[in-house]
Amino acid sequence: MNKNNLIYSKISDNNQWQNHKGKSLLKLVVFRIESINFAFPIECVNKVINYTTVYSSGLNHIGIAHVEDQEIPIIDLHRRLFKSTQISTSNPARFLLIVQNTMGEGFGIPVLKTPNLIEVAMTDIRTLPESFRQADTLGIASHVAVIAQENTSLTVFLLDVNQFLPWVSQNAKRG
Repeated sequence: MNKNNLIYSKISDNNQWQNHKGKSLLKLVVFRIESINFAFPIECVNKVINYTTVYSSGLNHIGIAHVEDQEIPIIDLHRRLFKSTQISTSNPARFLLIVQNTMGEGFGIPVLKTPNLIEVAMTDIRTLPESFRQADTLGIASHVAVIAQENTSLTVFLLDVNQFLPWVSQNAKRG
């Protein structure tokens, strides 16, 4: 197993730390939907579990699943962004990324591949313009990280945990 793959993570008290060169780093849980890389800060991620049955009317991008002793809203992020689902019987989700927003409510995101845990220098993270966030479905992201790699760069959109459940995003705008 690749040691960068995240199978299970408890909420971390301190995700920023100094490496040996003194750079401030942020730990991110990165996953891919279509050709776009997304991430949550590790302190927002409760765990990654095997996919379970999601119950939904099929009319929108949200469903519900029984996770341990709770009912957790499940957001089909592919459907929310692209108006179609990538989860099907021929291409089933393999994992649920269980995340918690700032109000303490958990929700899940189905993913096809195991998310990766990466460390990103704070200097590689940029705030997305508010005009973009208001106009595009990717407005659920608040920041973007451009990470230099061997022969290319990796672009990762950092998701705003408060943009996933309707009542939280409405209350956050009022408050």
